Amino acid sequence: MLLGVENPKPGYWYNQQDWLNAFKMIYENIGPKTLYAIGLKIPETAVWPPEIDSIEKALASIDVAYHLNHRLNQKILYNSETKKMEEGIGHYHFELVSPRKAKMFCDNPYPCDFDKGIITCIARKFQPPDSKFVFVSHDDSLPCRNKGADSCTYWVEW
Repeated sequence: MLLGVENPKPGYWYNQQDWLNAFKMIYENIGPKTLYAIGLKIPETAVWPPEIDSIEKALASIDVAYHLNHRLNQKILYNSETKKMEEGIGHYHFELVSPRKAKMFCDNPYPCDFDKGIITCIARKFQPPDSKFVFVSHDDSLPCRNKGADSCTYWVEW
C-alpha cells in the first residue's frame, strides 16, 4: 500500500492528496533526485495535445496536459472540445522571454523537483534540431515549495 493507494493500476483515478503524501515521503526518505526522475517519466504516459510541434508550444501546453490528466469532483479539468479549463489545482505558466529562453512559473501542489523533471522531459522531447542543449534551472532567488512557498519558477534555455 502506497499511503492510501493500494495496488495502483493504469487507467484508474486516485486521490491527489495520496500521491502528494507519497511524494513527501519520497522526498524525506529518499531525496529530491527521485522526485526529479519520476517527473521525467510523467510525459511518457500523460495525455498530450496532438498539435504540439515546437519547444515553445510544448512548454506552453504543460498546463493543458496537467488539467487533462486531473479531475476535481470526478470531472476532468480540461475540455478538449470547448477548450475550457476548470480551476482548483493550480497551473504551469509559460512565458517566452527571448528566442531561446522561457520562464515556467508553477503554482500547483506538486514538489519542486517533480515539476523540474516534467519541464526537462518536455523541453528535451521538443528540443529544436539546431539546439545543442536544453538546460532547466530552478530560480533560487524566488519563492520555492521546498521552503514553504506555494510556487516555484524555472528557466528553460535551449
